[in-house]
Amino acid sequence: MNKREKKFLKLPHLDGGRELLKAFIREHLRYPKEALAKGIEGDVIVKYKVTGKGEVIDPEIVKGIGYGCDEEAIRLVGMLGYQSVKNRGVRVITDNKIKIPFRIRKKGAGKVSMSYKPASKKQADAADEKDGQVKKPKVYTYTIRY
Repeated sequence: MNKREKKFLKLPHLDGGRELLKAFIREHLRYPKEALAKGIEGDVIVKYKVTGKGEVIDPEIVKGIGYGCDEEAIRLVGMLGYQSVKNRGVRVITDNKIKIPFRIRKKGAGKVSMSYKPASKKQADAADEKDGQVKKPKVYTYTIRY
């Protein structure tokens, strides 16, 4: 007989899971001016507690990179809102950790450039009739930003 073990504790969770958490961090992260000026990049790890009501309390830096990034990570963690959870009628405080990446976006990142040359038979035939040399067709260049 294979019985699934029941988890004793229900843990507080964020609506939307990891993908929504990543989107939340990308949207609300404000890169500190000092870190931006000095080109500081890295990951900040924050340890915090979540109450049974879903509130974040006692955030502290486990691994920081300084230059204002640690304070920004604590601000972001304080904005998180978890689901409230009761375990057998009792509210439980849980410990969590999160890694917040600080990356400077490079200029030109997020762009794709491509060239398009229309090859029509009429152009090739018209070029062959004149001088016997092939003229270059028009070139269209597109830049896609995402």
